[in-house]
Amino acid sequence: MNDEYKFEIKRKRPEDKYSDVIGYYDKENIEKYANSKSLMRIQENMTIRAIELLNLPVNDSLILDLGSGAGFVGMYLTEVGYKIIALDIIFEFLRYYDIKELNPIVADMCFLPFKPETFDAIVSISALQWVYRDNQNKNYNLALKNLAKSVYSILKPNAKAIFQFYPKNDIIMNFIGKIFVDNTPFKGGFMIDNPNSPKKRKIYLILNKN
Repeated sequence: MNDEYKFEIKRKRPEDKYSDVIGYYDKENIEKYANSKSLMRIQENMTIRAIELLNLPVNDSLILDLGSGAGFVGMYLTEVGYKIIALDIIFEFLRYYDIKELNPIVADMCFLPFKPETFDAIVSISALQWVYRDNQNKNYNLALKNLAKSVYSILKPNAKAIFQFYPKNDIIMNFIGKIFVDNTPFKGGFMIDNPNSPKKRKIYLILNKN
């Protein structure tokens, strides 16, 4: 989807070392994540950016916080005035804080337990790299195809999904975009903030359901 932009992250990240997200987020890492003020601030800033990209009215808009973790994104969206459902596969994340107002649900983001045309928008911050990180892995391909179809189904007409994520390189990034547009009627593309700064670079996949 963006063949001209090239990058490669050399260092090993948790998603490169662990077979799945549950294996990485043990009690110690959940506590580190949930109590990190810097991580909370970063996720808030990325959520603000996602809201700009959504351009969604606040009144009566229902947003799915997909891969919510401890609820940093959902809590900010709630403060702004949106109605939120937070979904994560790790139960310990959803109970770390009192986030009943986020209507938390424990589920795999690749198998979404919602009726068609439920949500006005979907926001996913820093989760997609756990679903798909190797374009040669058939299981990752199948999981992402299922995620793409599920996301498309549960969005209302003319709604948007925003995925902020950290792909290992431009090849993985473009494979992710291709799987979404090849397996659904989504239209969209990437927004890359600070593309020339590896430390500040933020990648957003913006998907429009017509």
